[in-house]
Amino acid sequence: GNRVAAWTALGARVVAVEPQAHLMAWLRRLYGRSPGVTFVEAAVGAAEGGAILHADPRNPTVATLSTEWIAAVRRDASFEGVRWERGADVQVTTLDALVARHGRPALCKIDVEGFEAEALAGLSAPLPLVSFEYIPAAIATARACVERLAALGDYAFNWFPGESHRWASADWLDTSELLVHLPALAAGRASGDIFARQR
Repeated sequence: GNRVAAWTALGARVVAVEPQAHLMAWLRRLYGRSPGVTFVEAAVGAAEGGAILHADPRNPTVATLSTEWIAAVRRDASFEGVRWERGADVQVTTLDALVARHGRPALCKIDVEGFEAEALAGLSAPLPLVSFEYIPAAIATARACVERLAALGDYAFNWFPGESHRWASADWLDTSELLVHLPALAAGRASGDIFARQR
């Protein structure tokens, strides 16, 4: 939600996608009067349909559609207090469907707790700027995202750890250069965001 606040303050039009009804209600309370914000109550994946969301009722920000991701991050100390339970059935849309309905975004931010590669599998054409979360314990997901974006178009990459909002590399990197850095990110303690800028 804090990104919605930042982008609307800049005058951007925002499409906010959230599958959890109670979090969507919260977003609507905060931003429902903003004419530039459109709400889509759905998850994002490779194909339209339905899926089971796994969530910890005490920590709903780590809800996920990926049981593989849950298995990977359970080994990480930062997730030791999380107890995922089978949650609600949710609707799933695709990035292609969102683009068709709302237009091509200047920035597509993906933070879907381990389902990032599936979200990008539902995109068939490159976008100008894409960001996605990486988590050291599940760095294979980040690799799959980088490879998917490279298959879609000519991208340069950079990243920032945690919420630093400072580029880790002085230069934007090509695909092979970014992939060289992934083992170091996997060995780190902080999650972060990788950005892909279309060249």
